[in-house]
Amino acid sequence: MPQLGFYINQAICIGCKACTVSCKDKNDLKVGMNFRRVYSYEEGSYDQTGNGFTPHIAAYTFSIACNHCDSPACVKNCPTGAIEKRAEDGVVIIKQDVCIGSKYCISACPYGAPQFNEEIKKANKCNLCIDLLEKDEDPVCVAGCTMGAIEFGPIDELRKKYGNVAQIKGMPSAKTTKPNLVINPHRDAKI
Repeated sequence: MPQLGFYINQAICIGCKACTVSCKDKNDLKVGMNFRRVYSYEEGSYDQTGNGFTPHIAAYTFSIACNHCDSPACVKNCPTGAIEKRAEDGVVIIKQDVCIGSKYCISACPYGAPQFNEEIKKANKCNLCIDLLEKDEDPVCVAGCTMGAIEFGPIDELRKKYGNVAQIKGMPSAKTTKPNLVINPHRDAKI
């Protein structure tokens, strides 16, 4: 099976957070833990013209989870080898029986994917709902997106269909980790 990844059609995302809620529900995540997050970005300025001010406003939302990177920083920084990139599909997983809760993966990931569970003192993150994939079902964030703004599949096919944009304004640099992510950027998020 080829490397799996996500496509985010940011241009139609309305920021409803249905993806976050469906993921949170499926994974029984406590307050403060979110494997998929939706961020809001706003910026603007006013130019004084004639008798008033002209606003220049940009606003957009962006849904992000683990990008199952080609060169995941979390894997490189895990002292126990608890985090691995599966050979069969490129999904990055955390083996809970090996994780010691060092939090090195959390500080290493530029996307904030690994989350620390205070109750069990271990890290965890999006695993692309591999239990659902094994049943030929979509990840819950994909199924729960009310706008159809999230897709998943072989990253080569997603890139062929949607292009190679993996970087938008406000997002950490994609150069070092090489995320398996394709974005159709909102007009205000284009670099």
